[in-house]
Amino acid sequence: MSVSPSGPPPAAPVPAAASAPTQAELLDFVRRTAADAELIASLPLDPEGRTWVRLDGPGGSEAWLIGWPPGTGTGWHDHADSVGAFMTASGELKENSLAARLPTDGWKTLELTDGVDRERRLPAGQGRAFGRHHVHEVLNLSPDRHAVSVHAYHPPLPRIRRYSRSGGILRLEQVERPEDWQ
Repeated sequence: MSVSPSGPPPAAPVPAAASAPTQAELLDFVRRTAADAELIASLPLDPEGRTWVRLDGPGGSEAWLIGWPPGTGTGWHDHADSVGAFMTASGELKENSLAARLPTDGWKTLELTDGVDRERRLPAGQGRAFGRHHVHEVLNLSPDRHAVSVHAYHPPLPRIRRYSRSGGILRLEQVERPEDWQ
């Protein structure tokens, strides 16, 4: 005697929706990409200003290879609702950041408390991941050497908020959208 299952045959497994890359996955991507000597050497470097090339990041993330002439930097900014990671591929970068959770919207000027400043030196092979609304500036302090870095963000950057800083006062100056830098 054989027993047959009742009802229709079981459905084929449905693939899970692609999940957003984590900060750790973005950091792994920028680490592997920064180690690609051929890619890093292919970036055209300008003695006057930063140069960049867009890369395909993991899981729909936005990624960039960036060249930093001596003495250049980003100024204070955040990446809004995106998480991200970056890695120095050559040269050395410095990151100044704020170890404080800032309000996300609805403010123009904040008075920062003592002890919120963080500083990291990031020589080649060093980098970091960061969460949403991470306020920082990235600098190449070298007087004579370019730096090159790899950056990845998810979701792709919806906006960048730029700030000015005077002592303990942080002021929102500008909000940029993708069409402003692409």
